[in-house]
Amino acid sequence: MEDIACLGFDNAPIGLVVTRYRLVETCNDAFAAMFGYEAAELAGKSIAALYPSNREFVDLGERGRAEMRSGPLYRDNRIMKRRDGSLFWCQVHGRSLGEGDVFAHCVWSFVDLSHQRRVVELTTREREIATLIVQGLTNKEIAARLGNSPRTIEAHRSRMLRKTGARGTGELIAFLVGLPG
Repeated sequence: MEDIACLGFDNAPIGLVVTRYRLVETCNDAFAAMFGYEAAELAGKSIAALYPSNREFVDLGERGRAEMRSGPLYRDNRIMKRRDGSLFWCQVHGRSLGEGDVFAHCVWSFVDLSHQRRVVELTTREREIATLIVQGLTNKEIAARLGNSPRTIEAHRSRMLRKTGARGTGELIAFLVGLPG
């Protein structure tokens, strides 16, 4: 049975990674290739290198930790970074396997969404807000979560509308989730 489990992990059509305290314990080839690495290169490395910025690594970690404290599962769509520095949308699902610290031991799946969503040049804060917009949060809810005013969030949203060419919030959300415009 163990050989079948390893065969399934190694050959899964999506990226799979097992982490301990946000360090790669093991990953399959699909995960490594998605980010432009060989699986052996990632073993023992921090997953921070796969995020567009250290701030996003920390902020998404805090958000994930808070959510996983109420249950072992976490999921979101986020922008990640390949080895060559290019950014792409990724669907992430995780499960905490540890007691106490939710990041003590986790298993994660990653699906590359670049065929559905293109990435435009957004600032770190705009990427963070885009992730929350896709989750359906209002400006007021985003502001409360990020410690900003709703007007600040509206200013970021307006800049994202210009950058994406969207004519309103509905088109912006459609763009961010990869729906045809």
